[in-house]
Amino acid sequence: MQRPKIAIIDPNTLAVLGLKTILQNVMPILTVETFGSFAEMEANNADSFFHYFVATNVVLANRPFFTDNRHKTIVLTTSNDPNSQLSDFHCVCINQDEEQLVKSLLFLEQSAHAHGKNLPPVPKVLNAKLLSDREIEVLSLIVEGFINKEIADKLNIGLSTVITHRKNIMDKLGLKSVSALTIYAVMHGYVDINKI
Repeated sequence: MQRPKIAIIDPNTLAVLGLKTILQNVMPILTVETFGSFAEMEANNADSFFHYFVATNVVLANRPFFTDNRHKTIVLTTSNDPNSQLSDFHCVCINQDEEQLVKSLLFLEQSAHAHGKNLPPVPKVLNAKLLSDREIEVLSLIVEGFINKEIADKLNIGLSTVITHRKNIMDKLGLKSVSALTIYAVMHGYVDINKI
């Protein structure tokens, strides 16, 4: 089975590379392709993409195509102000810290795709349960913003045990940041997006 593809169309190379990395973390079952212009994306079978993440200026310059594909288009904006966003499209502000951007993408994924129901099944290797029940409890509390001491108190375990669990979780998942842990926890249903 071929993985669904997402296109990022934006002339800003650094923004494209950063967003590609975040999208691959948020939606590991997707293939993310990047393009510096609309013409470049159009030359690569434009209709084969599941979603288009597009800079506002690219949408405005190619409005007929993106209007026809409104349900597949997410406009990358530089402001959260609804008055500065294109009203006919889903918009994501890229001028925010990584944690907020990840939350925005997770909200978008969960509202648009009903917890992945409209997406193809996740490969078994990505769906395997890697963490123990206790590690899942610790992960959930980390993602909800509790510090190690608070987690120890909530679970009635020692501080050193929490630190060991935290290290084991990061080692097992190969993740190094709280943002990456947040993505993993939400995508696996361990934490409700509204609790973070």
